[in-house]
Amino acid sequence: MKAIFEFIVKPKNSRTNNEKVIGDSKLILNTELQNHNYVSRECIVIAIPLGIETSIKIGDEVIVHHNVFRRYRDIRGNEKNSKSYFENDTFFVSADQVYAYKRKNKWEACKGYNFVKPIHEDKMFSINFEKPLIGVIKTKDPDLKDVEEQDLIGFKPSSEYEFIIDRQKLYRVPTNQITIKYERQGNEKEYNPSWA
Repeated sequence: MKAIFEFIVKPKNSRTNNEKVIGDSKLILNTELQNHNYVSRECIVIAIPLGIETSIKIGDEVIVHHNVFRRYRDIRGNEKNSKSYFENDTFFVSADQVYAYKRKNKWEACKGYNFVKPIHEDKMFSINFEKPLIGVIKTKDPDLKDVEEQDLIGFKPSSEYEFIIDRQKLYRVPTNQITIKYERQGNEKEYNPSWA
């Protein structure tokens, strides 16, 4: 089975990401259906689109938009699947909802997107843990010129979207939202919260 313009995927583990194992106990972090933060974003590709040229292959692990696996309640209170749902835990995903794929244990960004690691705020009296609108490129858009992985960049406000990938907090930043490349001073410390 193949689609013309969409990937067909299945969740890597499950549709939700709301449990944490502590010792021998399992802790449920969220019971709300509406909260998108606990929807899984990791999946496995089972078919690639026929009408789109892509470097993603069948069997690749990919990072997708949170609405792919999301469930919601309709106006009558009935629980429903997202419009991406097909059948038997398989989902259709359009190319603009796929942000990165894993190849040979390394994440590669899809065209138009970058993944940026925040850096630790070093101002003594700041209440923030990370510097706003600045970070280190961890996975870059293949079409992004003059910027390499590990470069320090700045980006526009409200352009970042938080992901937890391999227990690391990363921001997905569209390529057209990157505004500047900074020279590294050598004292920048990457920030990763303990809960990740």
